[in-house]
Amino acid sequence: MRYSKFIGRSLREVPKEAEAVSHRLLLKAGYVDPLVAGVYTLLPLGWRVMHKIEEVIREEMEGIGGQEILMPALQKKEQWLESGRWDGPGEIDPPLFKFKDRRDRELALGPTHEEVVTDLARRFIASYKDLPLAVFQIQTKFRNEMRPTGGVLRTREFMMKDLYSFHANEEDLDRYYLEVLKAYERIFARCGLKVLVVSAHSGTIGGSESHEFMLPAESGEDKALYCEHCNFASNLQKSGELKSCPDCGQSVFTASAIEMGHIFKLGTIYSEKMKAYFVDSVGARKPLVMGCYGIGLARIMAAAIESKLGHDEHGIIWPKELTPFDVHLVSLEGGQDTAESLYDAMEKAGLEALYDDRDEPAGVKLTDADLIGIPVRVLVSKKSLAAGGVEVSSRSDGKAEVVPVEKLADKIKEVHER
Repeated sequence: MRYSKFIGRSLREVPKEAEAVSHRLLLKAGYVDPLVAGVYTLLPLGWRVMHKIEEVIREEMEGIGGQEILMPALQKKEQWLESGRWDGPGEIDPPLFKFKDRRDRELALGPTHEEVVTDLARRFIASYKDLPLAVFQIQTKFRNEMRPTGGVLRTREFMMKDLYSFHANEEDLDRYYLEVLKAYERIFARCGLKVLVVSAHSGTIGGSESHEFMLPAESGEDKALYCEHCNFASNLQKSGELKSCPDCGQSVFTASAIEMGHIFKLGTIYSEKMKAYFVDSVGARKPLVMGCYGIGLARIMAAAIESKLGHDEHGIIWPKELTPFDVHLVSLEGGQDTAESLYDAMEKAGLEALYDDRDEPAGVKLTDADLIGIPVRVLVSKKSLAAGGVEVSSRSDGKAEVVPVEKLADKIKEVHER
């Protein structure tokens, strides 16, 4: 893609209210554009990163038997009344976006889909032979946040992957819950994130047990307790001011953290309220046993930047799984013709390249390349050609080397695999 044709360019200044590192850099590098508080347009760079996150999540969800569907964003009041979450003590937090249509029917914009998917299950699952079953979607959600903060970390409109599983008994839920937990660990590892798996409260979602996946980060709004000597970790809200690890007795540490995902053992809370039953092997009618599992995609994008390896003083440093492009091709004076030929060759070879073909000074182009954060930069200039080829550099360590054009493909692969 030619940078000269992009909608959305880098900014020299960012709004003062952009305090989180990811918020500043996503705005400055031209990944997102704010509309109103907590609502953003994903520009081409941001949309490509989100697609990469989708690919990782989709592979892992399908790998544990999840079937992809897409449920409506508009939801019926009647289903939320069945679950007891429309209003009153059980109302979801943050509150729903509620409104009336032109026929005076009350609707809500979906922040989550337990009610809709339970209704789906009670109409399609009849027998134990239909179980277990897991469905997931990647869809835009809406939450009526009072104070959206941290850029895309906490917003009113966001993309989420939500998975729902249905089982004949608690033992099978326990088995699948562990499968999902391991799949989540793989997702975050592939996205370059080292997360803590912490025991947590279930909140307004409900259920007997839940775990959060938390990334230690200064910009995090949550607090996590963890032990460096064993696997113990917990949400501070659940475990309070522990001084020592309940598992090994060593000291515990507290860290600010970003909640990356949350999984729940729902049990029969929704199936009993909404009468979602199945017939077991002896003909008895029983409520479906459920689990639900969520990940916010934009939070992964932001957290990848917030992590220690995700940025430096110059800009973003993307892990290879999330980079919007494989290569950032930059042409400087004297290198335009060669750069054009290389860009055509990369396109034909299926290599995703961002080609900075703008008529801008070298300093502007190189500053923007560091800001955007693509792992491999290929610089073509009169100087590099005189030295025998093109300059290939790594965004993560800054190492640069001039290589002959005919060896460029191998060098790009080598830098990606570092």
